[in-house]
Amino acid sequence: MKVNEALDFCSKWLPNWTGNNPTALVRFYSGNAFYRDPANTEGLRGHDQILSYFKKLLAANPNWRWEPLEIFPTDKGFVAKWKATIPVSSEVIIESGMDIVEIERGKVTRNEVYFDRSKWLEILRRSKGAK
Repeated sequence: MKVNEALDFCSKWLPNWTGNNPTALVRFYSGNAFYRDPANTEGLRGHDQILSYFKKLLAANPNWRWEPLEIFPTDKGFVAKWKATIPVSSEVIIESGMDIVEIERGKVTRNEVYFDRSKWLEILRRSKGAK
């Protein structure tokens, strides 16, 4: 994939991570896609598992924002280095991380997300302890 193709894909895909519309987001994934993130280290496979997870994840984080910082094309897709702005309780985390994305026929077949979520979890723990 070329840089301009990956940037074009990201310009459509990343905004769907904001606004709590998991059905729109899962349309970017093939029916048998593999998805992995720090909360799902074994990964999820296929629309049913991925959509079920996206429903919970996006409902809990409707206002986060994702912005590509650098794109590294690969034969099967790209690696995206990104910045996320994540509102958590009364705080906002600015986090960076990366995604490995493989695409076939315009759909994500593999998406692995890597970032340090320790700040996020700490804020969640503090906010639950304050109640």
